[in-house]
This record gives sequence, C-alpha cells and structure tokens, in this order.
Amino acid sequence: MSGNRPSAQDLDAAEGARIPDVLSPGLRVLFCGINPGLWSGATGHHFARPGNRFWPVLHDSGFTPRLLEPHEQDELPGFGLGITNFVARASARAAELSDDELRAGGVTLAAKVRQYRPEWVAVVGITAYRVAFGERRATVGRQDRLIEGAQVWVLPNPSGLNAHWTAGTLASEFRQLRQAAIPEPLADRSDHETPC
Repeated sequence: MSGNRPSAQDLDAAEGARIPDVLSPGLRVLFCGINPGLWSGATGHHFARPGNRFWPVLHDSGFTPRLLEPHEQDELPGFGLGITNFVARASARAAELSDDELRAGGVTLAAKVRQYRPEWVAVVGITAYRVAFGERRATVGRQDRLIEGAQVWVLPNPSGLNAHWTAGTLASEFRQLRQAAIPEPLADRSDHETPC
C-alpha cells in the first residue's frame, strides 16, 4: 500500500481480508458493524473509507473528546468503546453478504458479548440487525431484547452511501445512545476533575 491511500490493486487484494476486533473486557459500548469494506480490509482499520461518517459522528455525539482517525482505533477501549462486525470478511458491499452469514454473525456476536461483557451493544445498521436476530420490525433506537445481558441499541449505518441520514441526524442518534450509556460526555469530564 502506498502512503495512507490503498491503490486499486490493494483494494482488489483486500477482498475477503479480516481485520482484528477492537475489544477488551467490560466496555461501556461495543459497536458492531456489518462487515469491513475493502478500504478497511486494505488498511486494517475499521470504518476507514473516506466518506464514512463513523469517526466524526462518534466525536460529534460526545463518545470521544476529539476526532479520532481510523488508525487510532486502538485508543477506543480507553474511552470504554470497542468495535466488532457481524461478518469478519471484507467485501466491496454489505449487500454481498448472505442472510445465513448475518445470522451466524449474530451468534458470534453473542459469544463475544458473553466473553467480554460490554454494558451496551450498538449495532450499526438496521437491516443487518433485523436479519441477524430475526427482528423484522425493529427500528433504529433502543431495543427491548438483551444480548447475553447487554442492552442493545440499533444505529443507522454511517456509510456515506446511506444518504437517508445526514451527519447531523446520525450524530443525534449516536448522541441518544451516548446519553443512555455514558450520561456525561467524555469531552466534559476533565472540567469536573478535582486537582491533586
């Protein structure tokens, strides 16, 4: 890969690549994407494609005190956050995944939640959530179900291709989750620390 931008050859070679989860025990929120795109597969970083709004929306909603770049993903556990996917393999489009893969991904997600015990699971993509858990009428927002004891929130897909959601409406949805999971925004916490 030349520089930070994958070439067309790099993207072709990323088909089927797997990138590691960002996980640690006891997270406040575990974000679950659908699967890595080719850009993520080529770089090894979640939500890496330019135009994906995950990282800016994460900051704008108060989950992170500054805008993180995809290559800084390993800083997330320090904020009580992590990332996984329903399906580990990279593809050009999520539409290439079968319903069986998504359902199997729901089982895998439940096993990760059982092992790592996050307080919340935030599924990033309503259609994938509906298929993975057989919740055909689910809507964006807090869900009634639990996954291995973790509360569940479904968020819109932050892909730039999801034109139904603007950066502002995405941030509003993410902010509602943040207010439920982490009532005080991380950016404001330093104002309340007591000096030693």
